[in-house]
Amino acid sequence: MYVAKIEGSWMQHGFWRGAFLVRDDQQVRALAAPGISALWIDTERGGDLDPDAPRPEAAQPERVQLIDDISVDATQAPQAIAEPGREPADATEPPRRALREELSRARRVFLRSKPMLESMFAQARLGRSVDTARAHEFVEEMSESLRDNPWALLSVVRIKRADDYTYLHSAAVGALMIALARQLGLDREQTRIAGLAGMLHDIGKASIPHDILNKPDTLSEAEFEVIKTHPRRGHELLQRTGDVHATAVDVCLHHHERIDGTGYPDGLAGEQISRICRMATICDIYDATTSNRPYKAGWDPAESLQRMARWAPAHIDQEIFHHFVKVIGIYPVGSFVRLDSGLLGVVVDQNHGELLRPKVRAVYCTHKQDFVQPRLLDLGGDARDQRITGPERAARWGIADASVYLREA
Repeated sequence: MYVAKIEGSWMQHGFWRGAFLVRDDQQVRALAAPGISALWIDTERGGDLDPDAPRPEAAQPERVQLIDDISVDATQAPQAIAEPGREPADATEPPRRALREELSRARRVFLRSKPMLESMFAQARLGRSVDTARAHEFVEEMSESLRDNPWALLSVVRIKRADDYTYLHSAAVGALMIALARQLGLDREQTRIAGLAGMLHDIGKASIPHDILNKPDTLSEAEFEVIKTHPRRGHELLQRTGDVHATAVDVCLHHHERIDGTGYPDGLAGEQISRICRMATICDIYDATTSNRPYKAGWDPAESLQRMARWAPAHIDQEIFHHFVKVIGIYPVGSFVRLDSGLLGVVVDQNHGELLRPKVRAVYCTHKQDFVQPRLLDLGGDARDQRITGPERAARWGIADASVYLREA
């Protein structure tokens, strides 16, 4: 295999080169050293895992509820994503417009979706059929923005207040579904349906009591069971509506199913879960875990991806997840990261085809232990001598909300 990056201090593991082809058992033993927390493997420059090899049975871990109805392993630490730093030749085309030029339109499209979704949820709350005509219009607008620059809209959906979550989460998942569908090569009609399915996936939460849905604390077990009824409630509502595509109805019912069969409401496993539902699961988890909530701050985007990579074999489709990473970057826009120069900053843009070399707005120097005048570093351009060593927790450095620097940028 080709090691593209080692997570850990070189003083502990002894590899002075950060990237190399593994050639002997001695190197393999050294890579298992305690000082190495994870490896990034480039499968285009070396070997990959044998897909037919048997996997060891893992002990059942203790699970905790972290965000809403997402239950994850409490003992698992983040793990690097086994994806190369380059996109294949058949990846989506480069952006048509610069991110700065597209941001204004992306922001308008995203924020205008809120009153539309509020109206849809209100109709559902009253037991009425949901008018999805305006949702179709927003799907078209989001598709157009994503074609011109995918990272503009995908960065905008990261910035939402906790009290807007219920509605803007639906819009965010819709945008992520469109971007993922394009990466997977779905045609225009399939992509449009994927976006609509994302916007409607949580419509069943309209009938969940407000005191549970907006509770500013962790849900009790009984409240969690009530939340888990929202897929069936949404499914019944969309079936009454009548003119909603069957694919969107399927996503509404099954976006909480898991590959290992531990999801709900039907306990489906593996190929029993449709591909579009496996896509929705990934988009839903990513936006839920990176969003601020009344009772919990969202994870950094890069940290969320690393945790999702750890869960992938059991909970989410690994192949689709790898495509998802290519959509938003290994260090997505909004990630707070450390550079090997000691600078800390926020990822504000991507470089097409170089997932490990985004554009970073540096704001803090760990050597001086102080803030610096913000400046843009293009790791795929004039700052190519620097590289990201990994995600950082902004709060550790006295930064309560790193997204402030993204908004300023």
